[in-house]
Amino acid sequence: MSFVDEAQSDVPLLSEKHSGIPDFLLEKARKAKVGVFETRTKAKTSRNRLPVIPQGIEEQAFFAALDELSKELGAENIERNDKPLRDGWYMEHPNTHDMMTVLDEEEFVPSAMVYPSSTEEVQKIVLWANKYEVPIAPISMGRNLGYGGAAPRLRGAVLVDLGKRMNKILDINPDDYTCLVEPGVSFFALYEAIKAKGYDHMWIDVPDVGGGSVIGNTVDRGVGYTPYGDHWACHSGLEVVLPTGEVIRTGMGALPGNNTWQTFPYGFGPYSDGIFSQSNFGIVTKMGMTLMPNPGGYESFMYAFQKEEDLEQVIEIVRPLRISNILENVAQLRHVTQTLAVRGKPRTDFYKGDGVIPQNVVHEIASTLPIGDHTWVYYGMSYGPPHIRKYKLDIIDAEFKKVPGARRIDPSTLPPDEYFWARDRIAAGIPELQELSWVNWMPNGAHIAFSPVSPIRGTDAKKLYDLAKQRHDEFGIDLFPAFCVGLREMHLIVELVYDRANPKQRKDVLDCLRHLVDDAAACGYGEYRTHLVLMDQVASTYNWNDNALMKFHETLKDALDPKGIMAPGRCGIWPKKYRNRGWEMTKDSGESSEGNGVAPPS
Repeated sequence: MSFVDEAQSDVPLLSEKHSGIPDFLLEKARKAKVGVFETRTKAKTSRNRLPVIPQGIEEQAFFAALDELSKELGAENIERNDKPLRDGWYMEHPNTHDMMTVLDEEEFVPSAMVYPSSTEEVQKIVLWANKYEVPIAPISMGRNLGYGGAAPRLRGAVLVDLGKRMNKILDINPDDYTCLVEPGVSFFALYEAIKAKGYDHMWIDVPDVGGGSVIGNTVDRGVGYTPYGDHWACHSGLEVVLPTGEVIRTGMGALPGNNTWQTFPYGFGPYSDGIFSQSNFGIVTKMGMTLMPNPGGYESFMYAFQKEEDLEQVIEIVRPLRISNILENVAQLRHVTQTLAVRGKPRTDFYKGDGVIPQNVVHEIASTLPIGDHTWVYYGMSYGPPHIRKYKLDIIDAEFKKVPGARRIDPSTLPPDEYFWARDRIAAGIPELQELSWVNWMPNGAHIAFSPVSPIRGTDAKKLYDLAKQRHDEFGIDLFPAFCVGLREMHLIVELVYDRANPKQRKDVLDCLRHLVDDAAACGYGEYRTHLVLMDQVASTYNWNDNALMKFHETLKDALDPKGIMAPGRCGIWPKKYRNRGWEMTKDSGESSEGNGVAPPS
């Protein structure tokens, strides 16, 4: 497909494709696509590509092995990754590479893509990989944007794309408020299925953008914005294909004939689910999820705070309110620069100079917007019948008004396309698409996240904000910070937006991130999730007691995956045959993702 055809083609619907958009978001998706392609320059050119072969296997032997697998799965269910790379956009994303790459786009690429239709076919792929010692990398849908998308950590691994043919909702239980899904079920699809059945008494919890896989988001410990926002905490029961091909079911699923797999997550004996999140110890083919009861009403609210230095006081107010559940959902405190960027306009519409956009320019523009001028804006939601909401909202208002100049924004003054309404829908379990509008801030817009965890304390918020601001100023990158407050911890999510066709911007962003990871670790803050390129560095910061945790992970890896075929390097966990051969990417290792071969078969 040419660049022009790609830009002009319509957005696929959920009724047409497992990764499509629901009808109610189609017009918004069309507008979003126009915004993306209006600033796109990178995709107008392509380059000649050579075959990608994983290290440790000869090219002829590799292609012969692929031919054997095609006879098992059908030739139509295997693709070689030998065509020009097309970035697409969120709703039409590639599985050939990271569409938001921070390195050369040929670094994190698979050699081929395979499409199983069942757990049994996943087993066949795993057994085939063991037979020929071919590395494989499973994805659910590949929309983990900002963290590597669909790309494998190991260049040349065979991508196991589960979502294309394993996308069934296997059960929705309206009495227990649970569901059972396959990897290709998006939040869009689950929401639509619940609505189609008329189950208005149940909600799902959704992340910022609803097109991702429920399983993929959950096993990567992603979050949403209702009281059920900790997705991993809300799952119950996994079916997993182990790296040697065996299939297990966790929790009550291990009991034949059980009737509580999705209602009681633990079963009997050691709780094993945790080793299958953010790991490379197995392929999750089914997962149970708990659903939220309709709370009987809801009301979004928003407060604007004028000064940068208000941050500490606001966070100190938030902590007791959040722990006591007066603030009921994952709280978001966002910076004014994001208020500008989320409007989906390029940075050049506001400022054409080099370096960080000046704050006086930001505030001057913010003063013309519906919210008015501010430095911080808090998005929240209150749940329950009107009298319950009023009780909680009065407490929240009294506390936030202790900050001089704090303003509660009247939603009735906001236009329908104001970002507030997207946050309103997300916090009510209605999937959205608007969040990634700020990626249009740069041409060929891409983003990558810095995501440290801290206590909910004003001093910690200020320390992390100052640290991020200092490094962003140093590298000339606009700062997009958002504090997301869980029940007893707080994530600072900083999205670094860059032009992925600009090598200097890519390098500046990566250098900035590498400094931020080390700076944060030196202050006791660790990342909760990270991009492929940073996984080794982030894993190395969790090094208490002479790297005891990584040694434990490696012991598990060697026991469960003796041939080292399952997603080598994911989350910094390398099989034995890759260790000490230069595969780890650190601040000093440059931009190559590959090491120096693998140990020969034993």
